[in-house]
Amino acid sequence: DGVFVHLGRVSSGTVTVGAAVALKVDGGRRAMIRANHSATHLLHEALREVLGTHVAQKGSLVAPDRLRFDFSHPKPIVAGELDRIERLANEVVRQNEKVTTRLMAVDDAIAEGAMALFGEKYGDEVRVVRMGTALHGDKAGKPYSVELCGGTHVAATGDIGLVRVVSEGAVAAGVRRIEALTGAAALSHLDEQERRLKAVAAALKVSPAEAAGRLEAVLDERRKLERELADARRKLALGGAAASAEGQAPEGETVAGVGFIGKVVAGIPAKELKSLADAGKKSLGSGVVVFVGTAEDGKASVVVGVTEDLAGRFAAVELVRVAAAASGGQGGGGRPD
Repeated sequence: DGVFVHLGRVSSGTVTVGAAVALKVDGGRRAMIRANHSATHLLHEALREVLGTHVAQKGSLVAPDRLRFDFSHPKPIVAGELDRIERLANEVVRQNEKVTTRLMAVDDAIAEGAMALFGEKYGDEVRVVRMGTALHGDKAGKPYSVELCGGTHVAATGDIGLVRVVSEGAVAAGVRRIEALTGAAALSHLDEQERRLKAVAAALKVSPAEAAGRLEAVLDERRKLERELADARRKLALGGAAASAEGQAPEGETVAGVGFIGKVVAGIPAKELKSLADAGKKSLGSGVVVFVGTAEDGKASVVVGVTEDLAGRFAAVELVRVAAAASGGQGGGGRPD
């Protein structure tokens, strides 16, 4: 206790026990660490305000170029919640209020509402860090963030510059992680996002403000064309568009008194073969349908369908296994029909 250990790398010369050394703080690097550390305090409080007081710190990383904060929460954060968390943190940044520190007895600090980290060991005297003024809810007018902390922080919240959350995800059961940038790093991130937006807008031949709407229209059109293409493939596999339009059954045959349709189709995705088999059963009325889909890479997919009246005689799953084995593959899952 009370001993500070500094780690360093010897770039030239030698180090001996008892030698005098001069220590110098890298001011620029320290300033970025301060901003990121103070931002974790603001984000911690914002998370508790938006998600609930069950949120507790489970870990953190404070680096010169970024920060991450792990916390307890049982489910993903939705976009609206994440936006509000970021907005609350930046409200306190814009207040540009002085960050205060005070040494207190640990019991007195907790009694005054200071947040302590679960599992952390504290001495009889602790350092309490206060930041900003709460603007919402029951805490309005009171200090926004009050935590027990011995680390380095900004002199005023405005020194953080800007808080930008760049990711959110799960790291363990019941533990989420957010990653964020501050100051110049946050501005650089926003500049890059804007550059990408302008590139997308230029490709779509619209303004950046219109890019989202135009992209959604393009995706809607693509989905429509994909549905039409899938329908055309099914009609072609079942005997052609003319036959389907006239309600005629695809060409089939009778094998041992059982209606049968067997077709090899190319260019139809494997996921569409099942709906193709269902359409074939409906068109056939009674019987067994087999569709083999071939792909450019030489792989084949087999789907077998059996109409309800023949389900007692033929098991589609077993027929798939036989067909797969005959073609040198494996398979045999899905519905009984």
